[in-house]
Amino acid sequence: MPIRILPPQLANQIAAGEVVERPASVVKELVENSLDAGADQIEIDIEKGGSKLIRVRDNGSGIAEQELVLALSRHATSKITDLDDLEAITSLGFRGEALASISSVSRLTLTSKTLEQSAAWQASAAGRDMQVEVRPAAHPVGTSIEVLDLFFNTPARRKFLRTDKTEFSHIDELIKRLALSRYDVSWQLSHNGQAVRRLKAAKTEEQRQKRVAALCGRVFAENAAFIQNQYGDVRIWGWIVQPQACSSQLQCQYSYVNGRMMRDKLLNHAIRQAYGDMLTADQQPAFVIYLELDPRQVDVNVHPAKHEVRFHQARLIHDFVVSALGDALSQLTAPQLAEDRVNRVQETSAYTYQPATSNRQPAGNQPGNNGAYSPRQPAAAAVKRELSYWQHSHIAAEAAETQTEQQPEVVAGLPAVSQPAGAPFIMRNRYLLKQYADDVLLIDLVPTLSAYFTANSLPAVPLLLPLRISVNAMQLRTLTQLADSFSRAGFDMLLTDNTVIVRAVPDWLRQTVLGHWLPLWFEQLVQHSGDEVVGVLLSMLLNANEVAAVTVLKSVPQVLSLPEYWHSAPLQLDATLSLLTRQQP
Repeated sequence: MPIRILPPQLANQIAAGEVVERPASVVKELVENSLDAGADQIEIDIEKGGSKLIRVRDNGSGIAEQELVLALSRHATSKITDLDDLEAITSLGFRGEALASISSVSRLTLTSKTLEQSAAWQASAAGRDMQVEVRPAAHPVGTSIEVLDLFFNTPARRKFLRTDKTEFSHIDELIKRLALSRYDVSWQLSHNGQAVRRLKAAKTEEQRQKRVAALCGRVFAENAAFIQNQYGDVRIWGWIVQPQACSSQLQCQYSYVNGRMMRDKLLNHAIRQAYGDMLTADQQPAFVIYLELDPRQVDVNVHPAKHEVRFHQARLIHDFVVSALGDALSQLTAPQLAEDRVNRVQETSAYTYQPATSNRQPAGNQPGNNGAYSPRQPAAAAVKRELSYWQHSHIAAEAAETQTEQQPEVVAGLPAVSQPAGAPFIMRNRYLLKQYADDVLLIDLVPTLSAYFTANSLPAVPLLLPLRISVNAMQLRTLTQLADSFSRAGFDMLLTDNTVIVRAVPDWLRQTVLGHWLPLWFEQLVQHSGDEVVGVLLSMLLNANEVAAVTVLKSVPQVLSLPEYWHSAPLQLDATLSLLTRQQP
């Protein structure tokens, strides 16, 4: 068979196979044209699921009379003129093939009027003939497009259409997605003469939230939280549902890139990864997410229906989404706990942290080593406060999990203590029980670790995405004065006008919601000196259970073998055992 150029009619029908999959595809192309024309009022009328009639009316800029025939021609568009435009697309459409493809498989009528014209004009085309007829018409400024008898000349395609109800459900879902991409546009959707949706333009934040609630449902609205984050020129904002409210049924999962609705695999993977193990295998995340970036950094010309894009810095975008949503979700997983944490921080010594350096005694001077030792009162007083909690939290019948040869001798009448072999014994996420010589010491980890971190420079672990935190002038002065202390503690910070850019943190802080706690830390540092920098943060995080003491110790295990840093007091073992025995149920 010889090679030959296909007739325009056949070429258009082949193109229609990619562009026009079902009635919803037609609605998408027509509505996107309306949005590109600057319309802020769009009406969509549907009959029989779109197989009989699709009509889209808008109040956009309209099409001039002399361009009507051209508008129905293939590869004719007003949205791009050269390759530079293609590499920085800001419009929803740009290929110039939608109207030609649609008119090749339907009976299409286009009526339009521009502001400069005194009258409207109408163009009609039907099926394979592709002959365009232009005549005067009555119409306000804007455009109306009617698509009758979709697939009337391609029976094979028509057989693949579902029921009217199913096809309209796809159209309704499409309008929901489009309405969430353009809050400034009013929308009206009807089916078989019955109004289905009427959405007024949402110009205020409250109105936008109401639109989200109306389109995504009550459950979404009650459990969604607004989030926003920015890194350089990339900004993400929108709503995400708390993990505990996500269900196994597919809910709202809408993502947008520069206002274009997407079903992009990279974004979906990043969002799912941000939820991580907060969701069970059968739970689905729910979100309405908007990503904004330089149009030159994203290629939208990679999918026939433009459902997917290609990011020039795909890894950066993926990691930014994971980081931004992950931080937000960490704060949403337990809102009541987060509130309790803040309250507890306000009531703890984090705000009045005292390093107690003058009371620190080397462990070599503890009783039993022939040295004079003055017990540190805070640690000694902590014994009575913590014993009850310690007994209920750590004494359990799980000794079988511990290796027999490493278990201490069990005192008669005292229940076995469940503690993995070799693991430090920590109470209240702050106090460490440690045997030293002939004594059992209660070590306060806050001043102990603070002293070690102050005396030894810690390696800084770069953040995947630097964190920007706004500060006032007084905080900025304080942070500038404490720059050396931050560096020794493992922080890499760049100070600019009213902003701190945190580029690296010590290893033990990597899993912390830094965006929440660092601003609180900066507020408190105004009242403290350089030696107290880490102590203030440690006290806040340990007392609020935001960071596990074991995690901090794992990053510097050597501190447990350096008694000169310990802030401790000896326990009276006999009295302690007696107290524990008496408190048994």
